[in-house]
Amino acid sequence: MKLLRREFLQLAAGAAALPAVPRVATAQSYPTRPVRLIVGFPPGGVADLYARLIGQLLSERLGQPFVVENRPGGGGNVATDAVIRAAPDGYTLLQATSANAWNATLYENLNFNFIRDIAPVASIYSSGAILVVHPSFPAKTVSELIAYARANPGKINMPSGGVGSAQHVYGELFKMMAGVDMLHVPYRGGGPALADLLAGQVPLMFDTFATSIEHVRAGKLRALAVTTLTRTELLPDIPTIAEFVPGYEGVGWQGVGAPRNTPVEIIDKLNKEINAGLADPRMKARIADMGGTVTTGTPAEFGAFIAAYTETWAKVIKFAGAKIN
Repeated sequence: MKLLRREFLQLAAGAAALPAVPRVATAQSYPTRPVRLIVGFPPGGVADLYARLIGQLLSERLGQPFVVENRPGGGGNVATDAVIRAAPDGYTLLQATSANAWNATLYENLNFNFIRDIAPVASIYSSGAILVVHPSFPAKTVSELIAYARANPGKINMPSGGVGSAQHVYGELFKMMAGVDMLHVPYRGGGPALADLLAGQVPLMFDTFATSIEHVRAGKLRALAVTTLTRTELLPDIPTIAEFVPGYEGVGWQGVGAPRNTPVEIIDKLNKEINAGLADPRMKARIADMGGTVTTGTPAEFGAFIAAYTETWAKVIKFAGAKIN
């Protein structure tokens, strides 16, 4: 028996709608089991700290454990590769950081493209750093540092947590914009570099707020400037580098990513819950205490930010000639 035209159209429309039903149902019930949030750095670091904040936030809001899993190595590349290879079902997420953007230029032989292969979910925060010096260092201001560096080219050791670390790239941006030559000394992590700075083995460092601010408050280090465009409430009397080197800005970020092709409904749900959790005044205050500023927005806005950030810092990294094989 031939189907009437109206019956055929009704059946066809119903069949076309069927694939969408499981996706919607999946998004509504997600998550139904624990979710892994993979971090590319060891426990105790800044990335790990923020991952645990977000993991706790999402666990409370979505009713399932969001378990932080540390997979250090390759400046975050080991963790990124693990997430890219995971099923795009929302149960494996990445704690994305500024390092992911820097690595796109630093590493010549990556087997993935971060912007292509990781779907942006939500931004979490942005934060600058502090240009700190040992109390014995003669320069008391950024202007004095620039003059001293120009009078002693290549003689000031500038330590960092390693090639491509925040301390490294912020220092290279300063060298480029201030027209000075300082010697980059990479350490195996920011902790050992900071320990040598505190001991007076090296003179200065572009270090994170989270790890340096208490040493500044205790008088063990002297803060010359902050790397943000505007002064921070944590150190309101400390100037910005931009006040001496116009346009200078060194700001890092963290956020959450997922494997490419993760259902948009799941990404949107995660984005909504992260943004809502970050709007809590207690969460804002906690992040502010660590020198950060909450940054929220849509997945598309986060993705556009990452692309622009990657392009901007590629110029700095190329200027420095920094490469990791």
